[in-house]
Amino acid sequence: MSKNQEILTVARNVIHSKGYNATSISDILNAADIGKGQFYYYFSSKRDMGLAVIDDIVEEWTEQLLKNRLQTSENPQENLNAMLDWSLKYHEDMASKAGCPVGNLALEMSEHDEVFREKIEAFIDKWIQSIKENLDALSEQEHIKSFDTEKQAQSIFSTIEGAIMLMKVKQDTQYLKNAIDTIKWQYQLT
Repeated sequence: MSKNQEILTVARNVIHSKGYNATSISDILNAADIGKGQFYYYFSSKRDMGLAVIDDIVEEWTEQLLKNRLQTSENPQENLNAMLDWSLKYHEDMASKAGCPVGNLALEMSEHDEVFREKIEAFIDKWIQSIKENLDALSEQEHIKSFDTEKQAQSIFSTIEGAIMLMKVKQDTQYLKNAIDTIKWQYQLT
């Protein structure tokens, strides 16, 4: 792993646990055990680092969530189940239930920085579109009744993110598990 990637990984973790606004450059320097010179070699500012963190999350999640879960199989049930299972495992594996890195940044930064908002929006749109494509395939297979798959994809995304918010507040993944079980039942995925 390159030094730039090491710093990004540390910054992601600190921002995920503290939030972007509450994270200082000193927090990153201390957590990464680097000096200011090394930080500024890779990033021109805290904002520059924050945008790089978003790009890093989006790159990883595009690969892990969209390509490796929602777009791997010809079977839309398998794809949707893989996405839901990945979402639950991702949060169960966290030591602290800090919420969704994408959702947290969306809530914190969308009103304050248009570039942050646009980057997050673009990823969320891709995620919802991938869910929609799988719902379209389910509808074509007559696995589920024909319906507005765009609205349903938005609803699935919103249900997951809302459950993650509850999980964060309650510090209990059961809320996310319950939401995922409900989605699986509603769309006959099990």
